[in-house]
Amino acid sequence: MDFDEIKSHVIKYQEEGKKLFTTSSFQTHSIVLLHLLSRIDKSIPVYCLNTGFLFPETMAYKDQLAEEFGLNMIEIKPDVPKSLQKDSEGKLLFASDPDRCCYYNKVQPMDRLLSDYDIWINGIRRDQNANRAKMKVEEKSKFDSVRFHPMLEWTNKMIFDYIREYQLPKHPLESQGYSSIGCEPCTRKPSLEMMEREARWYGMNKTECGLHTELVSK
Repeated sequence: MDFDEIKSHVIKYQEEGKKLFTTSSFQTHSIVLLHLLSRIDKSIPVYCLNTGFLFPETMAYKDQLAEEFGLNMIEIKPDVPKSLQKDSEGKLLFASDPDRCCYYNKVQPMDRLLSDYDIWINGIRRDQNANRAKMKVEEKSKFDSVRFHPMLEWTNKMIFDYIREYQLPKHPLESQGYSSIGCEPCTRKPSLEMMEREARWYGMNKTECGLHTELVSK
């Protein structure tokens, strides 16, 4: 979808009285959706799922984008404090049970948001992994909410052409070799043969945090 198509969808939702919000992982490839929405309606809430494990550079980048784009930025934190996110042996869950860690820090907080909103504007793309390749532009989610995926057909080239055209700032860790940046304990620099997201949860047979699997109606 191009800018005009995205704008048309957003205006249609608003005219129908729908409550809209978006989320962001605040990576370089995420910046395009935020910039597009800032050109349409700066009042749309942008939620940051602050897991408590994000890189300091990510948090600084988030603040930079909020100021430069004039975004309505809101942080949301997990209900379960980090001190309780441990297994029976006292290990933090990101090391022993990453699915449970993601549930506490991402899925559960997002579940609360979906009960308050109608439309979740989400920046996933088909070319990111096999799960996302099967998505549609609109997907039903929990509480009769709808996931809207305006970036679904965008490619890496389209993303970075847009960033170059509008001279948008890049995530500071990108210059250090990071390509897909999530929580600090579960992110590593990729080797040359890896795809974009393969450096996330490396060696754990895991490619999704649950937001795009558990929060899609089957």
